[in-house]
Amino acid sequence: MIPFDNSYARLPDRFHARLAPTPVGAPRLIRVNRALAEELRIDPDWLAGPDGMAMLAGNAVAEGAQPLAAAYAGHQFGNFVPQLGDGRAILLGEVIDRHGRRRDIQLKGSGPTPFSRMGDGRAAMGPVLREYLISEAMAALGIPTTRALAAVATGEAVIRETVLPGAIVTRVAASHIRVGTFQFFATRGDTDALITLADHVIARHYPELEGREDRARALIEAVAARQAELVARWLHVGFVHGVMNTDNMSVAGETIDYGPCAFLDAYDPRTVFSSIDRNGRYAYGQQPRIALWNLTRFAETLLPLLDSDEDAAVKQAEAALATFGPRFDDAYRGGLARKLGLSELREGDAELAGDLLRGMAENQADFTLTFRRLCDAAESPDGDGPVRDGFVDPVAYDAWAARWRQRLAEDPQSGPERAAAMRAVNPAFIPRNHRVEEMIAAAIERDDFSPFETMLCVLARPYDDQIEHARLAEAPENGGVGYRTFCGT
Repeated sequence: MIPFDNSYARLPDRFHARLAPTPVGAPRLIRVNRALAEELRIDPDWLAGPDGMAMLAGNAVAEGAQPLAAAYAGHQFGNFVPQLGDGRAILLGEVIDRHGRRRDIQLKGSGPTPFSRMGDGRAAMGPVLREYLISEAMAALGIPTTRALAAVATGEAVIRETVLPGAIVTRVAASHIRVGTFQFFATRGDTDALITLADHVIARHYPELEGREDRARALIEAVAARQAELVARWLHVGFVHGVMNTDNMSVAGETIDYGPCAFLDAYDPRTVFSSIDRNGRYAYGQQPRIALWNLTRFAETLLPLLDSDEDAAVKQAEAALATFGPRFDDAYRGGLARKLGLSELREGDAELAGDLLRGMAENQADFTLTFRRLCDAAESPDGDGPVRDGFVDPVAYDAWAARWRQRLAEDPQSGPERAAAMRAVNPAFIPRNHRVEEMIAAAIERDDFSPFETMLCVLARPYDDQIEHARLAEAPENGGVGYRTFCGT
């Protein structure tokens, strides 16, 4: 019932370990993403039925699937680990969707693998619901991301700090190939595998590079370009990934691995949510720098493919990496200009946006609400009140708003056109951290998935004013100060 076509399984054996998921005792369907199933050319009714459920729970291997755990390495908080790999995930196979795109289908939380490193290979309910909800919210926001096809309760307990209900999320991705996949072979000096992997990635994600003599350098530039655009989009919506290790950076340019991720409430570029990020390595404002650090590790793996002379290879890598900064700056500044209602970027606009962000940080203004309320203020000064109310010192907003309005007067859009354009890029709804926690608590403590379903429906239309769900747009009373997330699917 699933038209599998598994290119990664056709790579040499050292790329993966072949094994089936570990069955569970009493699986129960939480949700099937019917729209995504149809996009993947999978019958959603079959998926929600007995045979589909058996596959989603890991109790049966569907016809055509070739389950495997992928090998990879990675820098974790700056420390290199030469072997990581899929320790709690199994790639079932690949499909070609209705748009002609190749997509992975992977079970996460499906039992131990040879890469589990003494772990149980299972996932707890909370992280599964978090990944499902936030990845789908990111997709609706227009940000490249893995997707969630289904969530299943296993009927079995997992032991973390406490005993928790287990679950499995079925994840869909352009691929699960990471910077760490390249590092796995580079650290072993396996140049043949690096060539095979690079050719596979180019054919799959960057076919325009096939046949080029400089395709290794071009691949670095292409991956850097996608990462520059991706991280800029994260910043535009206040997203903090939380654990930007090299094994969590997809070479396809998608957001992957929603562990200790969260969204800004009160704006502060130093914001860290992960409980284990004690030095702020992966803070909101550090994400562009870390992306470049990760890309540098990626470029290092490709040095043997760039040139047989090491010095010449390093120069090529440095030149390719130098494209990241300008690409990121253009994407970030252009996005901020659109968030402020400017149809074109002019000299001084970056400073105007930067001054607003500084004022927001100094006045504990909520990131999402400030930009959403600016949509009304752009249409008429009568809309200034709600924006001012979000600043500890409203006069700080007044001084900036005078400069902003002067700049808007030079822009060709009418007030209503500008407001409409701003509402299309400034979401009314994000997965508010405190609401995500309430949703998880309801599911775990009361077996109540209605908050999960409600949030999914609201976040599917993040740019629409949904007055009946206004409470889901509200900021927490303390601006989210002290909120922490934890690794641990």
